[in-house]
Amino acid sequence: MFDSLPAARVAEVTVGRWRGEEFGTGHPLAGVLAASGWYGKQFDDPESVHPLLFADESGSIFAVDPRRVPLGLAGKVPLAGVQTVRKLLPVLGPAIRTRRPAARLRDIEYRGAVSAAMVYDDLPIIDHFRRVDTETLLGVMDMRGTAEPYFFVLRR
Repeated sequence: MFDSLPAARVAEVTVGRWRGEEFGTGHPLAGVLAASGWYGKQFDDPESVHPLLFADESGSIFAVDPRRVPLGLAGKVPLAGVQTVRKLLPVLGPAIRTRRPAARLRDIEYRGAVSAAMVYDDLPIIDHFRRVDTETLLGVMDMRGTAEPYFFVLRR
């Protein structure tokens, strides 16, 4: 399905906050982002991207420094444990929040098409995007060390 979608170029996706949701494929990350309070991503310009937006229980949305998220534990910690950590966001907030962008957007070839990709500054992760429609993207997280890509949806 991903390969059949048209490219989404950087200029088409750059401005705005995108609400994220999981795309069920049975990946080890399944349920983890939703349980953790993941909200989505924010693209201010090609050089200023906030790859991880979270929402606390009050609905306040904030950017998180990806270096402070233990992605290596994904799929190893039960979802109940992830939900418990989410409840601690008000306490953990100062240690994990950031105002600085932590990624950039580039048009990169992936699986035969040149499309917008979000390149993390400090982690071996590239999120590639394809256009479902003008307000919806299908994304795939390509992370070094994982056997399968993780798919997600972004809605503007």
